[in-house]
Amino acid sequence: MVPTLIMAGGRGSRMGLPIEKPMLPFLGKPLIDWVVGAVLSSQKISEFYVITSTNTPKTEAHCLSMGWKILHTNAEGYHDDLKQAVNKLGWRGPVLTMPSDVPAITGKILDRVIMEFEECGKDFLAVFVPIEKRKRLGLSISSTDEYQGNWYAVSGINIINGTKILGEGKTETSAIITQEIEVTLNINTTKDLEIAEQIMKK
Repeated sequence: MVPTLIMAGGRGSRMGLPIEKPMLPFLGKPLIDWVVGAVLSSQKISEFYVITSTNTPKTEAHCLSMGWKILHTNAEGYHDDLKQAVNKLGWRGPVLTMPSDVPAITGKILDRVIMEFEECGKDFLAVFVPIEKRKRLGLSISSTDEYQGNWYAVSGINIINGTKILGEGKTETSAIITQEIEVTLNINTTKDLEIAEQIMKK
């Protein structure tokens, strides 16, 4: 069983909207609700916290009203907030981290990611999507990373050994490369939101 952090403290400035990104309506529910729903349906997640900051007070209030555990960080950027959260919680084993903007994600896929991590024997597992797949769907390419000489779109779904987040030294990395729509639909722009809603309606 692996604990999970849902990262929901970013400014979401790329959306250019007055509403906090995790609270954006997606098929009638805030984005964050879809992600939490997937986490709750997972068989392999032990507990979860939603990571909030001064950027996302409405998200924080919403999560508390739903009875979900929140952890407030300093909004110093994704990686700093992640490090701060793991440090505060004292999690030293594997930690699943994911953004609040992957509304198509399912518990089944999260379970598979956890199983793959357990089998790979590395300290870090990233889930990547081929850049061409996002381009074909008309989705934005905002965040990319290199793995074994190729560049991929970042899904934001990762598992990392908590001790490695806090420590120094090289981290052994493994990756899942997938074209599954549940992972591909990561919302960074209003156009992404429209495309994702159309795909999910089908």
